[in-house]
Amino acid sequence: MQDVVSEPIGRARAWLDEDPDPETREELAKLIEAGDGEELSARFSGTLQFGTAGLRGELGAGPMRMNLAVVIRAAAGLAAYLREREQHGTDSAPGLVVVGYDARYKSYDFARETASVMTGAGLRAALLPGPLPTPVLAFAIRELGAVAGVMVTASHNPPRDNGYKVYLGGGSQIVPPADAQIAARIDAVGPLAGVPRPASGWDVLDGDLLDGYLARTGAVLTEGSPRGVRVVHTALHGVGSATLDAAFRRAGFPAPVQVAGQAEPDPDFPTVAFPNPEEPGAMDLAFATAREASASEPVDLVIANDPDADRCAVAVPDATSAEGWRMLRGDEVGALLATHLVHKRARGTFASTIVSSSLVSRIARAAGLPYEETLTGFKWLARVENLRYGYEEALGYCVDPDGVRDKDGVTAALLVAELAAELKQADRSLTDLLDDLAVKHGLHATDQLSVRVEDLSLISAAMRRLRSDPPKVLAGLSVLAAEDLAEGSESLPPTDGLRYRLAGDPEAGVEQARVVVRPSGTEPKLKCYLEAVLPVRDQAALAGARSRAATVLAALKADLAAAAGV
Repeated sequence: MQDVVSEPIGRARAWLDEDPDPETREELAKLIEAGDGEELSARFSGTLQFGTAGLRGELGAGPMRMNLAVVIRAAAGLAAYLREREQHGTDSAPGLVVVGYDARYKSYDFARETASVMTGAGLRAALLPGPLPTPVLAFAIRELGAVAGVMVTASHNPPRDNGYKVYLGGGSQIVPPADAQIAARIDAVGPLAGVPRPASGWDVLDGDLLDGYLARTGAVLTEGSPRGVRVVHTALHGVGSATLDAAFRRAGFPAPVQVAGQAEPDPDFPTVAFPNPEEPGAMDLAFATAREASASEPVDLVIANDPDADRCAVAVPDATSAEGWRMLRGDEVGALLATHLVHKRARGTFASTIVSSSLVSRIARAAGLPYEETLTGFKWLARVENLRYGYEEALGYCVDPDGVRDKDGVTAALLVAELAAELKQADRSLTDLLDDLAVKHGLHATDQLSVRVEDLSLISAAMRRLRSDPPKVLAGLSVLAAEDLAEGSESLPPTDGLRYRLAGDPEAGVEQARVVVRPSGTEPKLKCYLEAVLPVRDQAALAGARSRAATVLAALKADLAAAAGV
């Protein structure tokens, strides 16, 4: 047992010698003193891997946790990468790196340390003026002509996590090969004592930057369009309340009714198990607030942002629901926003991802607009040429790519509110419009099988099982094609995923179906995305089509779970 314990303890002692944070030094010293081999092994079994999502992990001491030492190395590696790129450029002035942060534990410390490292490396650095939404950082990169940006956030992860998201010039998140090149520079960073970290020298941006962002958000709306819609909003203890409230007021909407218990930033996220509007129970307080507020005046929409406000969730009144509200799926909001932009005569390419509904492709093509499909994530969507609108089913929408080349939960909320107000003025609703789309383009019913695990090997085992023994039939529908996305294609780079295209069944009223299976890039989950498309003759046939779709999706879930062994 002593041999097993001694190696991680030795690495831990070496780490302790250069850890710059008194809190994690104390934490690690206690683990060493206790001889906690299991915990030390977990923290020193490797390093957090820098990839296209940057870094994300649990806070704590050691190379497998998020802490100041890990952040300093990441910042130093990024700085080295940026300086090398500068040497091949023509600009004589050092490049600017903008650094943003949310309100999670250690976020400001990580942001400040990043600014210090950038300054010490001979770059210019600027901190956002406070904890702000991720879209403000993405806006700042483009607005200020920065060569890169860093956002310290773990988005909708649990309270114990934090993360480090990297953008390059243009305001898009990194993609290969930049991620591997930055990772190589991080690996080459020597002792932390050799990383220059001055105590000053960077700028802190003032309120003009936020004013510029807010002015830009209002530009997504049509001048003179209706604004008469009443909204309940929750930030889920994140940083979105003040920014969204200001955006709505400046645009002329009534001030949103804030969910009091979740409006202020709180890194403990005390009212939710997971600060993600997609998780069960996360919207309970918002629905309760909406019911209470409706006693004096009807509430038209409930809108939620995730903690860094780059995602937007929408709920609509539903008399058949126990809560009185129904959460719209991300695919439904994606289709509504696409339709709204088409009606506003938007021009440019519409795009969504391989795991999103195919409905937006039909909406775009019916309007004579180009459409592209990308891998999952806005790091890919943002790179679509001539992008006008991009969305992914995980509540992410880019409605102003020239201003924010990333998902933006604030501008998406404004556009949803404008659409709802226009429909309300015509005595219609968002659900009425969804019905119209189903009749015109077919009912595109989507669902997800999401399996959270403690042991990540269960995910790799499920993927191996599906690759070695792919299903031939799912939900009674023949699998026409089983595509291993790890091999890549002419249109898609390689990724760890599987896609099944299923035949239709005219007797069951199914036109086609599709399944995509992939490990989550940000959480310990295996995610399976399901879609069934059913033709709809007219409004009277909608109820039957929805019932058939629910049956098909439930069977797809069951059969896929069995095939994957989860």
